[in-house]
Amino acid sequence: MSQSFKSRNALAFIFITVLIDMAGFGIIMPILPDLIRELTGKDLAGASYYAGALMLAFAGMQFLCAPLVGNLSDRFGRRPVLLFSLAGFGINYALMAFAPTLAWLFLGRLVAGAFGATFSTAGAFIADVSPPEKRAANFGLIGAAFGVGFIIGPVLGGLLAGYGLRAPFLAAALLSMLNFAYGLFVLPETLPPEKRRVFEWRRANPLGAFYHLRTRPVVMGMAWVMLFFGIAHQVYPSVWAFYTQEKFNWTPLDIGLSLGVVGVVFGLSQALVTRWAIPRFGEVRSATIGIIVMVLTYLGYALAQAGWQLYVVTIASFLSALIGPAIQGIMSNRTSESEQGELQGALASVAAVGAIIGPLIFTGLFGVFSAKDAAIYLPGAPFFGASALAALAFIAFSFAVKRMKANPHVAE
Repeated sequence: MSQSFKSRNALAFIFITVLIDMAGFGIIMPILPDLIRELTGKDLAGASYYAGALMLAFAGMQFLCAPLVGNLSDRFGRRPVLLFSLAGFGINYALMAFAPTLAWLFLGRLVAGAFGATFSTAGAFIADVSPPEKRAANFGLIGAAFGVGFIIGPVLGGLLAGYGLRAPFLAAALLSMLNFAYGLFVLPETLPPEKRRVFEWRRANPLGAFYHLRTRPVVMGMAWVMLFFGIAHQVYPSVWAFYTQEKFNWTPLDIGLSLGVVGVVFGLSQALVTRWAIPRFGEVRSATIGIIVMVLTYLGYALAQAGWQLYVVTIASFLSALIGPAIQGIMSNRTSESEQGELQGALASVAAVGAIIGPLIFTGLFGVFSAKDAAIYLPGAPFFGASALAALAFIAFSFAVKRMKANPHVAE
């Protein structure tokens, strides 16, 4: 099998894997507020706290398990680790489909967090098959798949909600298992035995994973940017469904369609703009543009006074998708071939920290400012918070770029 054929095959599978994973995640978002209210008897503001706790359970397990998965892929190869994760994801959704109580939902989220480390392995796959000058653009494939998954998932979830609140979970389980079956037959291994390294427990835990970042000043600086960006981005899964129900009285179908538009914009930007803009403008300038657009996007959502205005803001956010691929390209190009899995595991831990902090902040803000007895009624408060966090990401990025200019070596 030629190297170019293997690369194309790996990239195609990673695109489909991330797409299906995000579709499975997005498919449950439109029905989550109603499902939690059904199981708890709480109103919308009260249910948002439980949603935050569910996301905390997922992110906490990802924080613990992502470095382990990344290091295992450096030792045993990408293929077996990714397939194992995909199978676990499918089992999780099947479990959640029949959850009779809120405790079962929490169990399902814990299982998903343990097995849902596909993004770190997917990133390592791309690093394996991409030359340094193409990594940032190819990392955009993950973002494009993320966007397409967000088109399919929420829209499908909103449509399936008409058949019951559990139907989206069954569909997500089916998608995940189909993805596992696809990978079982077509997924190539991209990390040859001579490039694998010895597995070490001290590097395969959350604290050990950050050693990779700490020993590389520029990579560590960019990790702070990813952390602030990751926290801010959690506003979508945390409160979008709650916010649009509360402020605009949207139905699950309305929510699903709106998230589908978010996915269209994000996916087109990743698939088209990142592959054009990053080579032309460079990673630093592309990330700068993306962060500034994101600050303004969150402000637009917070200030919207009609549902149609959310669509206008979403379309205007087109260039914000440059952030992730550009920064990930900078970090990957300053990491050795044998440590790409460890880097991606560390980044997954950073994302997990953001996914722990973000839902607590945003569901808390929504619960406080949308409650019936709120001193100040401001359901858009979570988006003001997200805009402030994106501004912090811009400040951290500016410091990291100064450090990078002072230390311009590609590998640290």
